[in-house]
Amino acid sequence: MDGSEGGDQTSEYVTPPTCELLDLLLKNRRRSDSFNEVWPNIIISDARTAKDLKLLKDLGVTHIVNAADGPSHIHTGADFYTHSHTHIQYHGVEAPDSRDFNIAHFFDSTAHFIHTAVTQQSGKVLVHCARGISRSATLVLAYLMIFEGLTLSEAIVAVRSHRSILPNAGFLQQLRELDTQLTQQRQHSSAHSDPSLPQ
Repeated sequence: MDGSEGGDQTSEYVTPPTCELLDLLLKNRRRSDSFNEVWPNIIISDARTAKDLKLLKDLGVTHIVNAADGPSHIHTGADFYTHSHTHIQYHGVEAPDSRDFNIAHFFDSTAHFIHTAVTQQSGKVLVHCARGISRSATLVLAYLMIFEGLTLSEAIVAVRSHRSILPNAGFLQQLRELDTQLTQQRQHSSAHSDPSLPQ
């Protein structure tokens, strides 16, 4: 996808097949750190990082997305941070790392939470699950597509330049469906805003 022809790219772009996306996700994989800033003021991390209150303070984290929330997963919750007087805002997504789980249900609400974090002064959001590979990465990719206007391929390349990630097969398919929906919306809006095209 070279974006040399701005508007043409939008009209011609088609969501890549899963095999191509897996190539992007799997090539040159290396062991990730416990946390990585994958986009300005957006960090993906494992669970241990999310529980290290001193590290969170040192990193300047103001918002937390727990993509593995709930009693049977990583049960921190908002109280874990408010009781520690860290003033961190919390958003929990109770998602198992299962290909059959509908994580797309949380794309919009989580993307809005992340957007609120990164657009406020000195805001920084940490998005985590157990290992920072599948659930948290899926939600960050969705944010980059919804609010930053990236295609799924572009979002994967952006995040992969900082961290190795691998959404499970079901999550990857849901991201493909989101990519298709957003592409259709962009094509529709560009068609209506281009005076040279018939209305």
